[in-house]
Amino acid sequence: MADEGNNIITDLNLGGDPQPNGADTLPAAGIIQQYVKDLSVEAPNAPDSFQWQDPPQIDVQFNIGARELEGTGGEVSEVELKISINSKCQAGTAFIIDLSYCGLIGMRNMEDQHKHAFTYAEAPRILFPFARNVVANAVRDAGFPPLLLEPIDFNGIYMQQIAAQAEAGEAGEAPAGQA
Repeated sequence: MADEGNNIITDLNLGGDPQPNGADTLPAAGIIQQYVKDLSVEAPNAPDSFQWQDPPQIDVQFNIGARELEGTGGEVSEVELKISINSKCQAGTAFIIDLSYCGLIGMRNMEDQHKHAFTYAEAPRILFPFARNVVANAVRDAGFPPLLLEPIDFNGIYMQQIAAQAEAGEAGEAPAGQA
């Protein structure tokens, strides 16, 4: 019976060199860290703006940027979701919010096209609900009702950008800017 136990250990190679199990070669991606890099909240016409009765015109702009971090072998990138909001009424500007919300994204064993898609479509989708919460709290803390941004289809926007770049490439034009 003791010999049978030894054979099992030898067969599993528990005492010898470790055998690769594929975990080191499988594609992997995920969020390492999230943080507010920059937040600016302005209420230039307060306290007068708290009395305005006309409905505000809300202008929301967003941009996605990314950069690989040095010393990580291309496995860690910072993805930056910039959101700019300007609320104007007939009497003037009620508030301005500028947020730069970032995430450190780890990606390993991925092809460049998949890294690009994760960086500019999936990572912003993951970061957005947290950025949305920061915006709502910032607007509320500025003395206004919380502003809940509508969900954004980052994947759809990414696909539109890729299609536009492909069309521009076929037409010989310079590609459009990033999402």
